[in-house]
Amino acid sequence: MVSRESVRRIALAFEETKEDPHFDKIAFKVKGKIFATLNLEHMRACVRLSAVDQDVFCAYDQEVIYPVPNAWGKYGWTLINLKKVKAVMFKDAITSAYCFVAPARLSKKYTELF
Repeated sequence: MVSRESVRRIALAFEETKEDPHFDKIAFKVKGKIFATLNLEHMRACVRLSAVDQDVFCAYDQEVIYPVPNAWGKYGWTLINLKKVKAVMFKDAITSAYCFVAPARLSKKYTELF
């Protein structure tokens, strides 16, 4: 399980990340673009992944990580069940989301890790 505090700590560790409200959720943004949201009511996160990353992560277990079941899912928005996901997988997914949305000068630091 990944806690609310862990989500915030991990998301805000990325350079130039800001936390803002987003309707009834918490959004994590880089340069004004959302790369993740946190839904406390359902204990899940939503991250924006590339099509390839979405396919890779969702192949693991559809009860843990899966595309948003509407048009948003086709744009890479992917839900993560925080009660079931392992911390390592969550960190990998949110890192991929940050790198997908952030400008190259910011994401370069994290993509060099892979």
